[in-house]
Amino acid sequence: MNSDNDLQIAGDILEVPHLLQPPREHPATVAEFVGMARSIAADRTQWEHLVRYDATARWYHRLRTGPGYEVWLLSWVPGQGSGPHDHGRSSGVLTVLEGTLTERTERATRALDAGAQRVFAPGYVHEVVNDALEPAVSLHVYYPGLTEMPMHTSPHCEARTEPRAVTA
Repeated sequence: MNSDNDLQIAGDILEVPHLLQPPREHPATVAEFVGMARSIAADRTQWEHLVRYDATARWYHRLRTGPGYEVWLLSWVPGQGSGPHDHGRSSGVLTVLEGTLTERTERATRALDAGAQRVFAPGYVHEVVNDALEPAVSLHVYYPGLTEMPMHTSPHCEARTEPRAVTA
């Protein structure tokens, strides 16, 4: 009679090379992009010294690129927002590094505190705003790299006819 206790591995499993996946230089799955964003968030030395705050416009800085993806660092002073938009054909991972941001969609309004992450698919319409009294910093990973950001009249309305090209 077989049971879970009947399975035993003889020898060193790490010596079976065909069972091991080679380490990837760049992320290729949603989980790997989320992991990369968490890793960057945890290592403040990669981004903290770059952050700038601009009261007249959202500040952004391209932090990293790889085959088919981009990583952006954004700062948000109180009251700044993205306006309702989607990311064209790009999927993304939004990670709040410092402060609190509010995400508004057709279905919900969410407060995103430091450490919060949102993963979204192409065509996902949302608006991100700093409704707090303190500045915020966020990290954005786009795959493929962001080439357009169609603006919407509200988080649940159709896109305006002329998409706005963006760099973040």
